[in-house]
Amino acid sequence: MTVRAFDRLDLRHDFPGLLDGNGGDWHYLDSAATAQKPRAVIDAIARAYGVEYATVHRGVYERSANMTLAYEAARRKVANFIGAASDSEIVYVRGATEGINLVATCWAGEQLEAGDRILLSMLEHHSNIVPWQMVAEKVGAEIDVVPLTADGKIDLDAMAAIITPGHKMVALAHVSNVLGSVLDVRRAADIAHSVGAKLLIDGCQAVPRLAVDVQALNCDFYAFSAHKLYGPTGIGVLWARKQLLDAMPPYQGGGSMIDKVTFEKTTYAPAPTRFEAGTPHIVGVVGLSAAIDYVQAIGLDAIHAHECALVGKARTALEKLNSVRVFGPEDSAGILSFEVEGVHPHDVGTILDETGVAIRAGHHCAQPLMRHLGVEATARASFGVYSDESDVDALVKGIERVRKIFG
Repeated sequence: MTVRAFDRLDLRHDFPGLLDGNGGDWHYLDSAATAQKPRAVIDAIARAYGVEYATVHRGVYERSANMTLAYEAARRKVANFIGAASDSEIVYVRGATEGINLVATCWAGEQLEAGDRILLSMLEHHSNIVPWQMVAEKVGAEIDVVPLTADGKIDLDAMAAIITPGHKMVALAHVSNVLGSVLDVRRAADIAHSVGAKLLIDGCQAVPRLAVDVQALNCDFYAFSAHKLYGPTGIGVLWARKQLLDAMPPYQGGGSMIDKVTFEKTTYAPAPTRFEAGTPHIVGVVGLSAAIDYVQAIGLDAIHAHECALVGKARTALEKLNSVRVFGPEDSAGILSFEVEGVHPHDVGTILDETGVAIRAGHHCAQPLMRHLGVEATARASFGVYSDESDVDALVKGIERVRKIFG
């Protein structure tokens, strides 16, 4: 699928956030941080906060019953979206960060002992580093790091050489939020399982652009956030194998996650309810459901092909500029990080903003990767379903202006 063929869908009109304050075009290239929202999602959220609003799992009146049905129908939709065996394997969380923390606390915190090892990679987001450091410090475990290949992918050959029976947990990103490099999750799972380790996958950058089937990938945990999938903030998903969820203690205590409560003893509801204490983000779940409908109507294969074409065009153009260094593999999925020689990424971002182009500049919550790349920060352009060739042209033109200003 070519960029031009995808443009015929004219998806930009679905996203009111792509207009600037004066009604003109805005070149939004920060979708890896958070995606703009289509009208279908915005409208679903507005209805859910309006004429459809009620609590779930508590009311006996009709609107509450209807909202409960919609809430649980969304859980089934999520399960189908990522190929889960059952909707009982889907836990609603605030985002991928909370999902990873839940696993670190309720699985690793219970299963790991002093001397056990955790395996991460050099390109992980802080959300897939810090929770493991916290649990390692608590139980006395150690952390090892898988290096990267020359083009910025997790080196699975090195992983196979590093891993030992002492490794109990492996946690890796499906798609790097800095380099866009895509992990061969199935091979990573085979390596992890060969020594009896569990594999958690951070899928934040994968689910908006890749078809995900957790059973085919053969991982043990998979976490993602809705706001990168064109849905609302404050809601995400943790998928885990049912037998793992059933063996894990609750993450938080409170309403909804209980079976019976007395002052002498409390028993807990089965998974996934056991992990969903308190009144949930009801409207967030409705928005997530609408977002899944939106991307499925377009097709994830089409989205991935579209974004790859745009990344390829941008990479080709930037590599022709002598003072620009591009990071990551050529088959990057929707993300392109770069630096302009002698110019701090924040200055790059500021000048691009003056030309109506929004990018991300900084360490991208991946400071260990920045040190590995030999930089303090990078500029990052990331694409979405609404991106088109005009965004790439505006980016390149803006960088040429940066080079002119800084000589």
